[in-house]
Amino acid sequence: MKSIAALLALTVLAGCSTVPRYDTTYTAKGQSSRARFLVLHYTVANTPSSIKILTEQQVSSHYLLTDEATPKIYRLVDENRAAWHAGNSSWKNFTQLNNSSIGIEIVNAGWKDTPTGRVYAPFPQAQVDALVPLVKDIVQRHGIAPENVLGHSDIAPLRKQDPGPQFPWQRLAQEGLVLWPDAARVAAVRPAFDALLPDVGWFQRKLATHGFGIVQSGVYDEATRTTLAAFQMKYRPLDISGNPDAETAALLEVLTTPAGTPPPPMPVIPAQPLPLPQQAPAPMPAPMPPVGTPVPPSAPAPTAEPLPGALENVPPTAPVPAPVPATPPVNTP
Repeated sequence: MKSIAALLALTVLAGCSTVPRYDTTYTAKGQSSRARFLVLHYTVANTPSSIKILTEQQVSSHYLLTDEATPKIYRLVDENRAAWHAGNSSWKNFTQLNNSSIGIEIVNAGWKDTPTGRVYAPFPQAQVDALVPLVKDIVQRHGIAPENVLGHSDIAPLRKQDPGPQFPWQRLAQEGLVLWPDAARVAAVRPAFDALLPDVGWFQRKLATHGFGIVQSGVYDEATRTTLAAFQMKYRPLDISGNPDAETAALLEVLTTPAGTPPPPMPVIPAQPLPLPQQAPAPMPAPMPPVGTPVPPSAPAPTAEPLPGALENVPPTAPVPAPVPATPPVNTP
């Protein structure tokens, strides 16, 4: 009886179960990871504070990398779920990147303002050495392209600066994990931009082609300066002023054009003609008097005065002889 009762109970439970059973015999080829981007952050807090913030507040990340002598990697959110790390963000044609990215928070003090300017905290070598294999593992498993390994400042340049100019992007590039401009190509195109710098509209178009969400205003405004600074933090960290200079133009040109593309032509500056010698203008003829107007007589031409001594060498004129009276006729007898 007990066996029959147990069997009946199992039958009832099975009938009440709403969980379907799936057959996983077949797997479709047409699929990819929903994680298209990897976004790197700094915490601006120490390890205990970072753990507390990322686990108890309305912000999170998939991974937290500490700054201890032997760094630890905490997984806080499963990669199959969205972590709340990106916020209002965009890259290329994607927005709100929480749903399409994996986030890594790195324990780092961020920056502080000093009398000599803003100073960013470095990343310890042990921390960098722990980060590289973590990034490599994530991008390989999800097929994330190097151009989609980003900083928070890339996807939200108007409100975020992390991971900052001290972050070792070039180290990740050496591992093939990050898009990086070829130095030889940059050197080849640089002279054209030194000779003639493009206008602001060119910089805005190139930034948008690279991936930034930037308004094409044609005006060098604060949004453009901040976006240029975000680009420079990654590719030219020694100068993050946000100025549209020749080096930044060369980096943008190389990063947004395929390899093998000819460098931009050198600007042709037309030769300036030599100035003609100055000549005195010809005198204008006097206007003709109206018809019927009496013309005053011309003044007699002035007689040229002889130079002093001009008559000294002129021989005197011979006097004219006086006339001889005629001889009266002689009467002959």
